[in-house]
Amino acid sequence: MKTALIVIDMQLGSFTPYSARHDTLGTVERINALARMVREKGMPVVFVQHDGPEGDPHHPDAEGWHMLPELEVGPEDLMVRKTSCDAFLGTGLAEILESEDVGRVIVTGCASDYCIDTTVRAALARGIPTVVPSDGHTTAERPHLSAEKIIEHHNSIWSDFLSPIGPASVLPSAEIKLD
Repeated sequence: MKTALIVIDMQLGSFTPYSARHDTLGTVERINALARMVREKGMPVVFVQHDGPEGDPHHPDAEGWHMLPELEVGPEDLMVRKTSCDAFLGTGLAEILESEDVGRVIVTGCASDYCIDTTVRAALARGIPTVVPSDGHTTAERPHLSAEKIIEHHNSIWSDFLSPIGPASVLPSAEIKLD
């Protein structure tokens, strides 16, 4: 089965101030390792960038729209632009996955409680088997909950999520295998 790695919102604007996300550099390292593994198997890596409105740090004319400099983006990687938390909504992501004959996705990036959560649920709703690296997504501290607890909570929800194809497979990045 062909697998695509989806990397969501790993943009400068999502990390303002830069250290405001849980384990930023560790998350980037694990995403880079997954991307190398996926590319070595000849499978697609898809980077999703959020396009915010004018004045937003994610506006395409803003510095924050650009990817984190530590992120390894290859010349063969695909790019998708979105305007909502759902990487499928109003984008060409579903068509890219279909044209690449993808049967499974690995969803990574920022923010666990917004764009990662929405995209995981959207993939499962579309009947796409979904893998979430438990250590491959990040978020910020929130007034009501720490980033670590948010990540722990979402990992638990996704691994027990009801969908016609079952829940997401949630496991550490180092345990993800491509067949």
